[in-house]
Amino acid sequence: MKRLLPCLFVSGLFVNGLFPALSLAHGPTPQKADQRITIDAPVSVVWEQVKQFDKIADWHPDVKHSLGDGKLASGGTRTLTLAGGELVEELDFYSDSGHEYSYRLKTENVKALPVSSHSTSLQVAPGASANQTVVMFKSRFYRGDTGNTPPENLNDAAAVTAMKAFFNNGLQGLKQKLESPVR
Repeated sequence: MKRLLPCLFVSGLFVNGLFPALSLAHGPTPQKADQRITIDAPVSVVWEQVKQFDKIADWHPDVKHSLGDGKLASGGTRTLTLAGGELVEELDFYSDSGHEYSYRLKTENVKALPVSSHSTSLQVAPGASANQTVVMFKSRFYRGDTGNTPPENLNDAAAVTAMKAFFNNGLQGLKQKLESPVR
C-alpha cells in the first residue's frame, strides 16, 4: 500500500496538471441564429412561395441562382450561388402540411458563407391575425475555420454575423415580394 500511494500522488499531479491545459485547447462551440419576420399575407400564400426548396432564388436577394433536384423529402438537394460562390444544401425533413422543412450544409464554401456546417429550419406559422404569417429561420452552425485560432473572417463572430444577415436578407426579400402591390 505504501508503494501505491506515491504512484497515485504522482498520477494525480500528472492528470491535474495536464487536463487543465488540454481544456484550453478545444475546438469551436456551436453558434445559433434565430430570425423571424411577420408578413401581411395568409400562411397558404407564404408557404406557396417558400415550399419549393430549390426555388429560394425567387425570393432571397442574396441567392443569385438556385438549382435543385426537385425532391421535397429527406435527401433532396439544392445548389445555391451566392456572391462568394456555390454551396450545396440537403433536406433532412419536409412537411407540406406542417409548413416547415429543415436542411443542412452538404458542401461548404467559406467564401460564400463563413461556416463549416449548419443545420437550419424554415417554418411558416400563423401570425396574430388570419392575414398575417410569421416566417422563422433557426440554425445551429460552426464557424468557417474550426481550428483553435481562426482568422477574423472565419471566426465565431463572422459566422454569426453572416448567418444572421443571410436570414434577415431572405426574410426581408420574402416580405417585400409578398407585400408589394403587384404579385
